Amino acid sequence: MTVYGNFPGSRPRRLRTTPTMRRMVAETRLDPANLILPAFVREGIDDPVAIAAMPGVQQHTLDTLRKAAVEAVSAGVSGIMLFGVPEDEKKDARGTAGTDPDGILQVALRAVRQEVGDDLVIMSDLCLDEYTDHGHCGVLTGDGRIDNDATLERYAEMAQVQADAGAHVVGPSGMMDGQVGVVRDALDQTGHEDVSILAYTVKYSSAFYGPFREAVGSSLMGDRKTYQQDPANARESLRELALDLEEGADMVMVKPAGPYLDILAKVADSVDVPVAAYQISGEYSMIEAAAEKGWIDREAAILESLTGIRRAGAQMILTYWATEVAQRLGRA
Repeated sequence: MTVYGNFPGSRPRRLRTTPTMRRMVAETRLDPANLILPAFVREGIDDPVAIAAMPGVQQHTLDTLRKAAVEAVSAGVSGIMLFGVPEDEKKDARGTAGTDPDGILQVALRAVRQEVGDDLVIMSDLCLDEYTDHGHCGVLTGDGRIDNDATLERYAEMAQVQADAGAHVVGPSGMMDGQVGVVRDALDQTGHEDVSILAYTVKYSSAFYGPFREAVGSSLMGDRKTYQQDPANARESLRELALDLEEGADMVMVKPAGPYLDILAKVADSVDVPVAAYQISGEYSMIEAAAEKGWIDREAAILESLTGIRRAGAQMILTYWATEVAQRLGRA
């Protein structure tokens, strides 16, 4: 055997020798407190409805939503982000069901707040797309374009009714210019100064939203490329970030997460507010589908994907696996 002195003098493998050693020196850790559970609640159903494109996820009734919230609390999950799915006949051009105090999302917010109180950070999606008959995130002009400023007026109304219903955090997600500032003013002027804003600061027009369309019963016609960000662009994300912070965002989000880890890292390095990332429906469904085929190890792939998002700088991760993963981490 040929001996080469002390070569190699540095042996990084020494720190990978056992599971306990790897755990001890791990640079990135997932904790249940990092996780937020997105949940869908549907009006007019007596039993939960499975979402075919998202195996294991369902449209909840109010009763099953309450149970899911309690389960999330028990697992140590920090938050729940609620999406309302109204009956089709209640959709209209202005999304009025989204600002009806008795609309499905507001009813769900009250139900969850009554069930778990402050034990879970209750978040509400602040957008019109679930409630409009055209499926866009705002009010349309006569020629079918998004009317940014008219939409902001609707967002101000949504912020008020969601806060009245018990939301700790509102999440303006429509990517309208000025949305954070308008929502902040609306909250402050109606006695909701303590309600936080999680700004969907970086939201790309992504092919990975597909399964979500089924989850919310989307009526979308066309696409959202005129208001969601172009996947080719990075610098404009930092411009959006600066604007949201100037307008009063308490927390900021990057969505989707996995395909945009570079953007997430840039955002996380640029701010002193909490940063969230949303592991969206397509990311979830790809792993579930590949695992069902036996092509990947499901549990390992889930944890690896979430660790990557955390490593890139997300302090909070919205993921449909939130409760499952929190339970698993609690057993580790």
